[in-house]
Amino acid sequence: MPIDLGQLKTFVTVAEEQHLTRAADRLAISQSGASAHIRALEERLGTQLFIRANRSMELTRAGELLLQKAKDLLNKEAQLASYARELTGKIEGKLSVGSSSDPGTRIGEILAKYRANHPLVRIDVSTRPSSSARQGLKTGELDVAVLLGGALDAGCTCYTLETMNYRIAGPVEWKEKIEAAGWPELASLPWLKPGANSAYSSVLHKLFGARGLELNSVIHFDNVFLGRALLQAGAGMMLLRENHALLGEKEGYLALAPIGHSEVTLSIALQTSRKDDPLIRAFVDAASQVWPDMRVAPGPDKPAGAERSRPG
Repeated sequence: MPIDLGQLKTFVTVAEEQHLTRAADRLAISQSGASAHIRALEERLGTQLFIRANRSMELTRAGELLLQKAKDLLNKEAQLASYARELTGKIEGKLSVGSSSDPGTRIGEILAKYRANHPLVRIDVSTRPSSSARQGLKTGELDVAVLLGGALDAGCTCYTLETMNYRIAGPVEWKEKIEAAGWPELASLPWLKPGANSAYSSVLHKLFGARGLELNSVIHFDNVFLGRALLQAGAGMMLLRENHALLGEKEGYLALAPIGHSEVTLSIALQTSRKDDPLIRAFVDAASQVWPDMRVAPGPDKPAGAERSRPG
């Protein structure tokens, strides 16, 4: 019996999430369906892939060894479908997009233009942190990602859309403390902290971790809208896009630290091996209409400024 690619995709997703329910949600299937996929694949391969430990799913040694092979197979399947579309030139089917939850991505504008030009394409959009988007691109689970952060892996092509400024913000009730605080004092205030795999966490690490400081994290959030609601309610400190931070300061509910300005690159990422897929090329074309100044970013092995050509 051949290996079912759907079961293989479930295996990879469960391995990444280390949690059956989260993996099922990500794949838009039931938890029982995801569990059945894993059982069927274990029976087909004749080996146990996971150890069920409390609420987590931990890979066995066999699972660890098979994981990369599974990712390679899924990537090859995605590349085959891409190549078939290249041969026919057809722009129809399904496009899977991963996006940062930050509204600065303007993902709605990109997809509106895409749909206007290619009404036969069905589009699935999911909120994905950068690390999850990277894995999704590798396995073909995602066709393209709009994310915060710069160049990814050597196998990716990245388009720079813009550089966004971020500020450290907190409740206006703490205004005196925030404005007078140095780095240690800022770190000791109660913080709202994003998931460990988000671009925000990387910036916070550069601001505080590089100085040997650990944030006093009191609440963790996984969505920027939720984080902003918590911030507005006065629950703690947060790294916030400058335009939102300045608006909150103007409206009188936020105080901004005079130190801690930071920049984050907004990018589009895709697998280089799939850049000629008509579905993906059409997305890049639509994005270039929304972001006329978008440029191919230098890869991890290229110096900045090595590539300045427009997409196309």
